Order: sequence, then structure tokens, then C-alpha cells
Amino acid sequence: MQADSALPPRVTAYWRLTRLNRPIGIFLVGWPMLWALWLAADGLPDIRVLMVFVFGCILMRSAGCVINDYADRGIDGHVKRTRERPLATGEVSEAGALALFAALALAAFGLVLLLSPLTIALSFGGLGLAAAYPFTKRYTHWPQAALGAAFAWAVPMAFAAQTGAVPGGAWLLFAAVLVWALVYDTIYAMVDRDDDLRIGVKSTAVLWGHHDRLYIGLFQGVFFALLVAVGLVFALAPVYYVMLTAAAGLAVYHQWLIRHREREACFRAFLNHNVLGGVVFAGVVLGT
Repeated sequence: MQADSALPPRVTAYWRLTRLNRPIGIFLVGWPMLWALWLAADGLPDIRVLMVFVFGCILMRSAGCVINDYADRGIDGHVKRTRERPLATGEVSEAGALALFAALALAAFGLVLLLSPLTIALSFGGLGLAAAYPFTKRYTHWPQAALGAAFAWAVPMAFAAQTGAVPGGAWLLFAAVLVWALVYDTIYAMVDRDDDLRIGVKSTAVLWGHHDRLYIGLFQGVFFALLVAVGLVFALAPVYYVMLTAAAGLAVYHQWLIRHREREACFRAFLNHNVLGGVVFAGVVLGT
């Protein structure tokens, strides 16, 4: 952001640590949350619940970025895309990062206290997933699935907040969001694959190697199959499936972008998932 230059350097460093200057993650967390709220309400959700989730989404995404950079503080300096991050450069201390994470998580929890007891109980699972995800890349090639679970946890929380229960259809949507994150975060990991192989960081992009596009395509198919099932369970109108078809066209476009596995093209495909999420949301709104 251009406005960053007007802030004191220390404030700018913390701003960059939360990645509020790069809001793509807020959208990737926010779209599934909005899908879930509209489905739970069968239309416009309770405004108070909506506002709590919107601000909570921003806070928890920021907290997730902080704890991710804390976990990767010894790695980011060796990766081209991340070597200028504030913890990697020493602009922010480890203690400062942990304090900021705690403050953001507490602020988000304060918002959750305005919601139902079930939502409050579920929030502890969401915090645990968000805090654990950054460390999974050291132990498994599937950190993208862990990220998906963390992002998808907004779905049962949204249903709990809006309806006081988490029906089976909500878990179908949870699975769809998990798979969607697996797809786009694998594409994101393709940007760093050369660096990850050199320093030993695990990811699905590393695991799948030259079969990456095939596996991404398979999981794209699973994602849309799950969204079709969601539409059937919640009896959405035909326009929902029209919008899913448009979203599937975007998925084909992403496959075209990553065909040569070039860094910039893969990054563009990752960013374009924001558009895909918005198209699905439009389908949910019109379908309800």
C-alpha cells in the first residue's frame, strides 16, 4: 500500500506482518464464511452475526499470518518470495510477533463472545487449527489440507451462530472449502517449489512433482462435485448451478495459467481464486 510510506517504520513492519497490505487471504477466508452464512439463513443472515464474522475474519486472518511468519522465521529469509518479511529481516522481534498474535486472537475471541454458546465452543477448534497449520509443513507434505481445515472451520461456526446447530449439509460445505484451499494453496506452493526443495520444506506441490496439474485437476473436480451436492441439500435454485458452471470455467483458466509452471503465472492463478469465490457467492445469494 502506498499509505504504508506515511506510517512510522515500526508500525509499517507490524502492518506488513499482519499482511493487511495484501488482503487476498481475507477474501479467501471470507468467501466461504459468506457462503455458509447465506446458506444457514436461507438468504440474508442476521446483520449482527454478519458483522461479527466479517471483522472476526479480518482479525483471524491477520493472526494466522503473524503465527505463520513466527513459525517460518528461520525459513523465510531463504525463500525469494518471503525474504523481505518483517520477522525474516529483524524489523519485528519474536516477542513482538507473539504479543501481536495474542492480541489479535483475543480481539477475535471477544467478538465470538457476542454469539451463541456453540459458536464459542467451536471457536477454540478454529484457534487450534490456525495456530497448528504453520508447523505442519515440517512434518507432512499436506500442510495445504491443514490450511483448508483452518479456513473451512468458519463454516460450522457460521451455521452455529446463525441457527444454533451444525447440520450435515454444513459439513459438506466444510469439505468443499477444505478441498478448494488444497487446490489454490498447492498452486501458491508451486511459486516457491524450487526454494522449498532446496531447504526441505514440505508441500503438496513438492509431493506431486510433475503430476501437480493432474492432482490439482482431480481436486478441482471434487470441489465442484461437493458444491453440487451442497446445492442439492439446500435446494438452491437453478441459477446457482449456472454460476457454478462459470466458476468451473475459471478453474479451467487456472489450469491454463499454470501449464508451464512459471512463478508469475502460478501466482496469478492463485490470486484469481478470489474471483472464483465471488462467483460462487453470487450463485449462493441468487440460489437462496
